[in-house]
Amino acid sequence: MWQPVRPDVRWPELERDVLRLWREQRIFERALEARRDGEPFVFYEGPPTANGLPHAGSVLTRVMKDVFLRYQTMLGRYVPRRAGWDTHGLPVEVEVEKELGIHGRAGIERYGVEAFTRRCMDSVFRYIDAWRSMSERIGFWMDFDQPYVTFHESYVESVWWSLAQLFERGLLYQDYKVVWWWPQGGTALSAGEVGLGYRTVDDPSVFVRFPVHGAPRTSLLAWTTTPWTLPSHVALAVHPDASYVTVELDDGERLILAEARLEPTLGGRPHRVVEHRTGRELCNLSYDPPFRYAEPEGGRAFVVVDAAFVALDSGTGIVHVAPAFGEDDFRLRRERGLGFLQLLEPDGRFPAVVRDFAGRFCKEADRDILRSLRARGLLFREETYRHEYPFCWRAPSDPLIQYARRSWFIRTTALVDRMIANHETIRWQPEHVRDGRMGMFLRSNVDWALSRERFWGTPLPIWVNDETGRMEAIGSVAELLARNERAFDGFEEARRADPTLSPHLRVHKPWIDAVTYRKAGEPGVYRRVPDVIDCWYDSGAMPFAQHGWPHRNAVAFERQFPAHFITEAIDQTRGWFYSLLAISTLLFPDRPGPHPFRSCLVLGHVTDERGHKQSKSRGNYTDPMLLIEQHGADAFRWSLYTHGAPGQNIRFTNEAPVEALRGFLLKVWNVHAFLTTYAAIDRWDPRATRPALPERHVLDRWILAELDDTVRAVRASLDGLDPQQAALRLEAFVDALSNWYVRRIRCRVWAEGLGPDKQAAHATLHETMVTLARLLAPFTPFLAERLHEDLVRRFDPGAPASVHLEPFPEPDPQRLDEPLRAQLAVARSVVALAGRVRTEHRIRVRQPLRRAVCILARVEEREALERFADDVRDEINVHDLLVTSDAGPYVRHELLPNYRLLGPRLGPALPALRAALQSADAAALAARLQAGQPADLVLADGAEVRLEPDDVQVRLHAREGFAAASDRGRVVVLDTRIDEELRSEGMARELVSRLNQVRKSMQLPYEARIEVRYEA
Repeated sequence: MWQPVRPDVRWPELERDVLRLWREQRIFERALEARRDGEPFVFYEGPPTANGLPHAGSVLTRVMKDVFLRYQTMLGRYVPRRAGWDTHGLPVEVEVEKELGIHGRAGIERYGVEAFTRRCMDSVFRYIDAWRSMSERIGFWMDFDQPYVTFHESYVESVWWSLAQLFERGLLYQDYKVVWWWPQGGTALSAGEVGLGYRTVDDPSVFVRFPVHGAPRTSLLAWTTTPWTLPSHVALAVHPDASYVTVELDDGERLILAEARLEPTLGGRPHRVVEHRTGRELCNLSYDPPFRYAEPEGGRAFVVVDAAFVALDSGTGIVHVAPAFGEDDFRLRRERGLGFLQLLEPDGRFPAVVRDFAGRFCKEADRDILRSLRARGLLFREETYRHEYPFCWRAPSDPLIQYARRSWFIRTTALVDRMIANHETIRWQPEHVRDGRMGMFLRSNVDWALSRERFWGTPLPIWVNDETGRMEAIGSVAELLARNERAFDGFEEARRADPTLSPHLRVHKPWIDAVTYRKAGEPGVYRRVPDVIDCWYDSGAMPFAQHGWPHRNAVAFERQFPAHFITEAIDQTRGWFYSLLAISTLLFPDRPGPHPFRSCLVLGHVTDERGHKQSKSRGNYTDPMLLIEQHGADAFRWSLYTHGAPGQNIRFTNEAPVEALRGFLLKVWNVHAFLTTYAAIDRWDPRATRPALPERHVLDRWILAELDDTVRAVRASLDGLDPQQAALRLEAFVDALSNWYVRRIRCRVWAEGLGPDKQAAHATLHETMVTLARLLAPFTPFLAERLHEDLVRRFDPGAPASVHLEPFPEPDPQRLDEPLRAQLAVARSVVALAGRVRTEHRIRVRQPLRRAVCILARVEEREALERFADDVRDEINVHDLLVTSDAGPYVRHELLPNYRLLGPRLGPALPALRAALQSADAAALAARLQAGQPADLVLADGAEVRLEPDDVQVRLHAREGFAAASDRGRVVVLDTRIDEELRSEGMARELVSRLNQVRKSMQLPYEARIEVRYEA
């Protein structure tokens, strides 16, 4: 029978009991098996990299996934949940380099590529136990026993197949192109990766003289924010249609610059204009470069050319061109036949030929370069330029540079329109991501810089004939073996010597680099290009690569593509979301949308209380596992659901789980304790026949109507991918249940015997809590499980073994009662207003007052309050309750114009409006405006003004002996005069409160009779 629970529950202990139940009863597996024939609901797990410990952001993404997957499962859908691990790329290499105390390509090669690769493979699962442990502890159900792993051979083969498809269709190409380059790491980054690392920096903004040939003391004045590119200068660019002037300064020097930039550049310095020319007329003018360590190759140099990209809103209207370090510059080189000069090594340092700065890192040499220019009279002016600049997303102190590099690219621009069309069929939450962050990123799409000159990654499957240059893309290991059946003999020999060598490593560097082949009738040997690929391509290939498709599991892939739902943080708009969308569109351009996923919940980041993203480098967060072991996983989960709307950052402190525990979970538990305690005292049997709904007390019908509305609201919010609104609606319901319904049924539950009314109260509360457990199951799975165990399983062993095997609650039309809900809403709002009056005037709740006056303008509201007058009087703690529409005897309203809103609208008529407000029926006008309705007011000159609720400020002044508060047209006035009789009554109530506290501290049974001795 009943087992009463105490309010002082130990949450971590409760949750560990539930975890044992899930493991022993195989609840997760049974939940999947029970819905195997249901409608599929496909979810893709965005694969984390387990080479670092999980943090609060890791918990956020997992609990947000879990709430929807549990919800869909309870709706009867089949929701397989395969875990995945992202194992390649810079994140892993950087961590291993830190461990080894090496940095960059040269350090790795000295250490040994084979040894480095094995260290990378070992590191990717270093913290897998911590990730699994965290996931299990927070109740995140996922199949970790059969995960997909991006370095596994079957996965790599699928990626190879996809790249071979792109190669055959001309979408995978090699080109000499300016890319964002990570000098210290020796690799290019994709646009998505670059987007992850921007931050605000101050760079030098310099104006440099370029002396014109044949014109003494005359210089072209150009502007640049990258002085380190000046040693590789090739040309100057002007806008062809802009007006340029030659000005003479007071010392006789002449400068050429755009007329539109004359004043901003010279800053009031005396000058006179001696010549006007268009940009087109300046073309082919020759000049001396600021440095001449080497000559540009392959074209013209040190001449003025025209370029449409030259802007006139900054600088001088003349742009320094270094084709080796800028996309626009590189394109201009081809269009204008310019030469090419790249006096910078791939590691970002100047070569020996740049004798003045040899060995210096480019951006660190800016100050020395400026000193050289100043010493030679070439530096006209120097400022500081604040702007957003990209740094490596995995090595935040390393700046990126634009650098011309021969790389492999995916021609995403060829299908960008189709990509955008697919993107627009996806349901995004929040919706603004579609046309905002994600949409803008797609519209500015550039070809994907795929190749990386790194080591630990999926090898680019391109083999090149070392004599003819002919290229082939290989789509599988089988294709390699067909070309050379002994291709992997060296690797197998290494495995025999060292059985710990993973078989998956044969498709990785350096072993794959040893795989060569010849073709009959063709000279030369086919050797693989040395590059690996962007790890974002790995993760974006997971819809098919997780199955090893198309080499295997064709049926599984078709069943699991596309996904119905994914969710990750907002930075994945340029990461995983983009790679999924791009690869799917490229491989399946004719497949109707939406694909590769139908809906996406975009999350914000977890930040500290100052809004800084939580990170190990800042040290601004506590290990989430510590907080979970202190306060429980449900408290941690609930705090994340309620603290941030989709797409918004969540400011998270160590107090957040405590607030969730006190503000929500304990309320639910206290109601549970109330039910189990008094049901046990009465020996009420929940299996007994229950009274029909129309026969129940009005408060029973009300709480069931509130419950039904909550079911509808929660389902609508979860269907709309808005967990915050669902959670807030549950909080509002629990507040109504705890702070109104349970308080109001105490007298019924305390009555002698077990009459029909008491049975109805027990039955209603039991029904409510059983339904609430199922509502809470996706959000707080541990608490929900305990409620199910105590309220359902204890009385019906044949019931489902877990609340997570139950269906999600459905709306019940019989419980609908909107008029009743509206009436109680009025009563509860009046009680809340009375509480506000007491708080503002420091009158204790337990102190009875003589009278409360409720001033309500609307008849239906007065009728509602009179229906529940006894409940309201008890809750307000007053002897008499007066409901009226006449505020005059108790309060005076003062109406003031909102000058900020009305000033611009009314102008000179504002004083007349102020006078009209003073002479109007202030109470009636205030009631109308506070009810959210507009009001028309006639001014002294006969003009009519329509006032909206925000146009007028309403001030309430209570008359002597009263205190008042108002909201939405409702006014509550309390008689604050306390005589000796009321004071004694208040003391008696305080005494009762103290007695109850002593009973609680002594852990006395609720039904225990006590003797009291009172001395004063």
